[in-house]
Amino acid sequence: MDGRGGSGVSGIATSPVRSLLYFAVVLGIFLFSCTQASAIPAFARKYGLPCSSCHEAWPKLSPFGQQFKDNGYQLGNDRDAPIFQQAAYWPVAFRITPNWHLETANHVPLDNGTVADVKTSGFDYTGMDMLTAGTLAKNFSFLLVPSSDELGSFHFESVNVRFSNILNSTWFNLKVGKFELDNLLSEKRILTLSGNGGFYQNYHFQPMFQPGVPETYVFGIGDNQLGVEWMGHSKDDRTRLSVAVLQPTDGNPDFVTGAGAGGVTGAGGAAGRTYDVYAAGSHAFEVKGLGLQRVGAFAYFGHAPTFSRFTSGGVDIPGSGIGNEPYYRAGMIGMWYVKKFDFTTMYFYGHDSAFLASSLPSNTAGGLPAGIRAPSWNGGLIESHYTYSPQLIFVNRYELIRMSQQAWVGDPNTPGSPAPNPSNTGNIDALTFGIRYYPFINTRAGFAFHNEYSIVWQRNSQISPVTGGTIGLTSSSLLFGFDFAF
Repeated sequence: MDGRGGSGVSGIATSPVRSLLYFAVVLGIFLFSCTQASAIPAFARKYGLPCSSCHEAWPKLSPFGQQFKDNGYQLGNDRDAPIFQQAAYWPVAFRITPNWHLETANHVPLDNGTVADVKTSGFDYTGMDMLTAGTLAKNFSFLLVPSSDELGSFHFESVNVRFSNILNSTWFNLKVGKFELDNLLSEKRILTLSGNGGFYQNYHFQPMFQPGVPETYVFGIGDNQLGVEWMGHSKDDRTRLSVAVLQPTDGNPDFVTGAGAGGVTGAGGAAGRTYDVYAAGSHAFEVKGLGLQRVGAFAYFGHAPTFSRFTSGGVDIPGSGIGNEPYYRAGMIGMWYVKKFDFTTMYFYGHDSAFLASSLPSNTAGGLPAGIRAPSWNGGLIESHYTYSPQLIFVNRYELIRMSQQAWVGDPNTPGSPAPNPSNTGNIDALTFGIRYYPFINTRAGFAFHNEYSIVWQRNSQISPVTGGTIGLTSSSLLFGFDFAF
């Protein structure tokens, strides 16, 4: 969930400095009236454990919480099975975040041929997640997350079943349905919620063919995907491996995706004709006096259609997309702990087919026009947390994305063709920092006072209607909210 959208008030808004001063006063009041923190509700109620057993800071998992998740939401005792649970237990949590936020964007092109800086602010609320998870029987577990937007339109964010410890081996676990990829840096447990900071830029970045002309196929490595996953881990969960075979519809059911290259819409393109593959692995080791460190790597090998084989009434028939073209993402990650301070580092690499980048069908007569190349880019991330106490955590993140090969390099042999993309077209820098304070977290409810500022710079991402040249876009979010689950 994030704080994007909102009622908004146009014009000059309260300054970020003044708002931060207000926040400091309110935070002081909260700190003065603090009580003992515990954790998120559902599993704490089931097992009678403090929420801090599984969470360093809700919803961020601790190593024990990761192991509990990897074991199929099981501790290995009688409380795992529903038949031994109290009849009053219902493993459901509801999460929503009422908030006040300020959104700014500069160099926004207007219909009158000018650009303007736009500011909006106001009270708002996010969509709502309903989370239910647990065991159906020993080694049979489930996760179901119906999720709505701010207007109450529901979809299924997650829906999967897991078969754990097949043949009594921790190395043989299967998950089927719609699920989050095995990302060590989970976007679904992100500690930032604003419109600019509530997701990882590297997970969703797709290059521009030309400034203001993005790719049309839809994919995000942070999105939940449909498929089957094998996952194995050592008994102490220090070593983890997973491979998922996925339907290439970016998590959408019924073979339906967003727009594909060449304008393929609703076809599901590669669905039923090919499958994507995601693989990840990591290993953890203890450093005496510092904590548990973890290093890992991941790779996603995907396909997207470039045209549709069949149409009916001018509409693509689901599953009829062909001319699949490849893309892939890969990276390395490290999670480092120094007592109360931890930070995550990530290197990210992406590559797209030239047909996907240009939104051209792969059966284009004569092949690709001159000047079009397969784009590639490098990304990086460092995210740090300082857990002052179980009730107070400080968050900071910096991400960068740098293009190494532009999709359009220009065609010097064709007079009047567009100029080559500047080498930094689409480059991104994103900075986010925030504070989460938990007045209480108990086995019935969790509550966080969430405060965040995020700013994103994107280079040469649009055409100026004034000069006709390329200009960048800077956008920022300031959010104060109350994030609660019960």
